[in-house]
Amino acid sequence: MPAAFLECHHLVKRYGEATVVNDLSFAIRPGECLGVIGPNGAGKTTTLRMCLGLSTPDSGQVEAFGLRMPADAHAIKAQLGVVTQFDSLDPDFTCAENLMVFGRYFGMKTADIRARIPGLLEFAALSHKADAKPGQLSGGMRRRLSLARALVNDPRLLLLDEPTTGLDPQARHLMWERLQQLMQQGKSILLTTHFMDEAERLCDRLLVIDHGRKIAEGTPRDLIAQHLEPDVVEVYGGDTAALSSGALRAMASRVEVSGETVFFYTQDAAPLMQALAHDHSVRSLHRPANLEDLFLKMTGRQIREEG
Repeated sequence: MPAAFLECHHLVKRYGEATVVNDLSFAIRPGECLGVIGPNGAGKTTTLRMCLGLSTPDSGQVEAFGLRMPADAHAIKAQLGVVTQFDSLDPDFTCAENLMVFGRYFGMKTADIRARIPGLLEFAALSHKADAKPGQLSGGMRRRLSLARALVNDPRLLLLDEPTTGLDPQARHLMWERLQQLMQQGKSILLTTHFMDEAERLCDRLLVIDHGRKIAEGTPRDLIAQHLEPDVVEVYGGDTAALSSGALRAMASRVEVSGETVFFYTQDAAPLMQALAHDHSVRSLHRPANLEDLFLKMTGRQIREEG
């Protein structure tokens, strides 16, 4: 098995009395996309900051490409590409100029950067916007420009913090296509996301964290098979208390209520669907279990506020 590009060993990070990251370990290998999912405040962004050397662990170690962070931060960052949760493009420079300036931060020669710019703009589907400034771009275009900028130094590993937040479905799908192209080129990706369909589509493995701790790790399909019943029936429009405690309850392995919807998790949905067919006072949806079900089972349905 090839050596990992990035390894984190028993990371711990505290702010005052709060432990934000608690004994967290993981690794990313060449050509792999590792997704980190968890509710707000789970420690995802703090973990990325430690991987980037922007925050120092209270204990534990970050190693990348055989080097150690933060002692070898400069050499490690030369091989990393980063897309932050919020755009940090320079509004006064054109798309091409943003790429040029960013390349200079890595000490690249002007001629080398200039040679890379057309290919990066083409990859981002922004060749026609080379002379436009970020303020003239749509949200999806700005995110693609941020990704192109992160690639200017031809990094081996990309760290992406919620890269498609705020994008419409068309822009998200285009971003997914570009990320899949990068993995086919052998680049590795560490991705945080709140979109479970994004995690299932892009990630080879998932790390589920809550309160700074790893609570599950594995491929999306394996995690679903290990932790969930295969069938889910959503029932809504009726008396949730009666639905969740009545005869239908006995037909499911597990029942959850969220708002006006009752979720029945079952090994076989056929008896439940047959019973519901005679009740015209409610509506129902039968579907296979998915990552969102896994996420909610492991971290709860209660809303977590930022901060």
